[in-house]
This record gives sequence, structure tokens and C-alpha cells, in this order.
Amino acid sequence: MTLDRDAFYIDGGWAAPVGSDLLQVVSPHSEEVVAIVPEGSVGDIDAAVAAARRAFDQGPWPRMSPAERIAVIEAFSMLYAGRLGEMADLITTEMGSPTSFSNLAQAPAPWMQIEAFLTIAREYPWESTRVGNLGTPVMVRHEPVGVVAAIPPWNVPQFTIMSKVIPALLAGCTVVVKPAPETPLDTYLMAELLQEAGVPAGVVNIVTAGREVGEHLVSHPGIDKVAFTGSTAAGRKIAAICGDQLKRVSLELGGKSAAIVLDDADLAKTIEGLKFTALMNSGQACVAQTRILASRANYATVVDALAEAVGAMVVGDPADPATEIGPMVAQRQQERVEKYIALGQEEGARIVTGGNGMPDGLDRGWYVRPTVFADVDNSMRIAQEEIFGPVLSVIAYDDVDDAVRIANDSDYGLAGTVWTGDQEAGLDVARRVRAGTYGVNTYTMDFAAPFGGFKASGIGREFGAEGLGQYTELKSVYLEG
Repeated sequence: MTLDRDAFYIDGGWAAPVGSDLLQVVSPHSEEVVAIVPEGSVGDIDAAVAAARRAFDQGPWPRMSPAERIAVIEAFSMLYAGRLGEMADLITTEMGSPTSFSNLAQAPAPWMQIEAFLTIAREYPWESTRVGNLGTPVMVRHEPVGVVAAIPPWNVPQFTIMSKVIPALLAGCTVVVKPAPETPLDTYLMAELLQEAGVPAGVVNIVTAGREVGEHLVSHPGIDKVAFTGSTAAGRKIAAICGDQLKRVSLELGGKSAAIVLDDADLAKTIEGLKFTALMNSGQACVAQTRILASRANYATVVDALAEAVGAMVVGDPADPATEIGPMVAQRQQERVEKYIALGQEEGARIVTGGNGMPDGLDRGWYVRPTVFADVDNSMRIAQEEIFGPVLSVIAYDDVDDAVRIANDSDYGLAGTVWTGDQEAGLDVARRVRAGTYGVNTYTMDFAAPFGGFKASGIGREFGAEGLGQYTELKSVYLEG
């Protein structure tokens, strides 16, 4: 069965591309081409935006009641739930996510988002009336923001698409999705499910394209809001364009999160937890807690335990259920991570496990060895810059105040954890670390709660009622008393 495609999803059907450029989807494991799809051009984006614009300005979707839109998304959710295994396999094939992670998060978590947003939408105050200060009634309406450009990254493609598309649709918006060139395949399945669920023509449009064409989408006058997940550098550029045009924007950007290990923590439980929070999706996660903070008194113990656990992780074929660390998404990403490993050594950090070179037993694929650095100072580049790979830095602190100071000594503020035997002490740390999401002896995402970052980690929030509100405009209607 071929995974090749020859069209984009525009205006409710499959539209031939304007140009003839093609994208090769390459397996990060085998380095072989697994699919060929069209590469979008400016003309394809123009067609998709025009369709979304018509659907918003003239079509039924924004004019449906919230209950009617909810019913369509319920149908989509049911269809999506029936294809989770297929979706997980597609993401493992195109970006190398270990199948264990794909079947845990890459496919089920997007479906969980759909269900969570449906619950929120059923209770959302789309229209309410309050008594104003003059004693007369005021109606407050949440109306759709308009046509949304949704731009996800390659690392968790469906996860980041659903965080934008579902609240946008429930709010009554129409959407143009521009998937990353590395991961277009999952969006074709998504389009088929949207079509089968009865989403009207033009409400969702999908064009895979590169950065320059993506910039055209961001700056397109037919777009009312941009929702982007990706690098902080790209986010700054998008924010500048949107600021110039006074266009609504939400940005979920990078991170360099810290996990604080207090001396009273259960070390075995902590290390097992850090294997996930620091190395999920082979370290290709914005929330990955790659700075591990340990007290000087307990530093050697934490380093040794972490090195032993990371060094024993299974690296290999992402399709193998036993694999814990898969390949990097592309050769350029493999090279980037290797450069940071070399840089860490140049900066004076000490490798306690891993290092450059292919993992044992592998002679192809874009793999790197899971690496733990000790003797890291927080000022080093490996402690300050987002590497986006399985590279951890263990940093010593003097006391809890020092640990909080180090955790906050970052341009980013996306996530973090504290590991302790005293939950109240953990909550005290959580209140002091400037990060948008935080965990005490765990890290997860609850789709009923807002997700996003402080500082250079972004603008706005996803998930929860707050995430749905990002796709609405507020209108006050003054009524005669």
C-alpha cells in the first residue's frame, strides 16, 4: 500500500497543486523514502485561504449554533477514535517517534483533546447577560475570531494540530493548516475523517509547505489569527508580522525546563519519572526537562543513578515496541544534537553516559546516543539553549533557594517538575518557579487546564476554557432596561 499523495485538501475536496514541486517523506530510521506528496506554493495557500474566507464570510459554519457544531465534532471524535492505531503508525513512520510513545501519546492524546474540548464547549458561556453598572442588562457574546492559520511542528504533529483546530472549529472559525514538510502523512488521514464527519467545505483546508510559503500564510490579509507551535526564533518573526498587521496570535514556543530533585525524593521513582519527562519522544519535546538540578550533597548519587538508567535505555527501530529512544527526525537534527554534545565537552562538562557516535548495533538512521552531562554550570550553552534531543545536563545547587534561582535563570518558562517526599515543600517550589506548567513528583498535561509558557516560551494558552477563548472575540451588546 502506497502512502504517496498527489493533492491538497481544499474547500472540502482534494485539489491538485498549483505547482509541480514534490516533497519526499523520509524514514528517520531507514533513511528511505516512504512517501511522496506535493509541496505547497503561494498559489495553493491563496486557494486555501480563499476557501476558508468564503466558508467563514458566507458559509454555514460560523452561523450554526454551538450545539450544531458540537454535534459535527462529536462525529469526528468517534471516527478519530476508530483510527488511533493507524494514526500512531503513520506518525512513527514519518517522524520516527517510538511506537510505544506514538500509541501512548501521539494518537490517543489528540483524541483526548477533542473529547476535553467538547466537554468544555458544552458548558462554555457563548452568550450570557449581566447587569451593568447603570442597572441595565448587557449581553456578552463570544464570537469566532475568523479565519485561523494553524501551523504545527513535526515532533507531535496531531497533538499540536488538535490544540488549534478543535477549539477554532468549536468557536465557529475556519482554518488553514500548514503541516511541517517532515510530517504531512497524518494530516491526510485527519482530512478524510473531517470530510466523513460532515465538516462543511472550506471550514478546514490543509496545505503542506516549507518556511517561505508558511510566511506567506502568516502575512496573508485573509487570515485573522495565527496559532503557531515551534521554535522561539520563528515565533518572534511571526509575532512581528502579526503585530504589524494587528492580527491575533498565539505562540507555543521552546523550553529549557528544569527538574529539581530535593534530597528527600524517592530516587528510584524520580529517575523513572525523569526518563519520561526528560526524554519523551526521544527528547524531541518542548516540555522536556533536560536540566536536572541536584543538591551538592546528593549530586554524585543522582548523577550515577541517572547515568545508569539513561545508559540502559533501548535505542533503535521506532517500530519495535521495546524501543525507548528512536532517531532524530532528520539528518540536520542529528547533526545539531551532535554539535551540542561536542560543545558541552568544549565548555568543560563531563559525559557520564552517551557521547557522539552511532548507538551500538545501528549503522544507519539519524540516531544519537542518549547523553548525560555532569559538572554543568547553568551558564553553559548546553544548559541555556534548547537542544531538542536526548541530552541531559545535571546541575548542582546549594539549597532550595539556589535551585529555584537556577530553574528561573533561563530565557524560557514552559515546564518543570520538583521531586520530593514532601508535597507541601513541592508546592512551595512550584509557586516560585516561573513556568506555565509544573509538576510535583509527576509531569503530565490535563486538557481541562491551560497550557503555555512564560517569557520566551510563548504567548497565550492552549487547552481548557482558556484555550477555547483564544479563538473568540468578545462583543458587548447593550440592551434597553
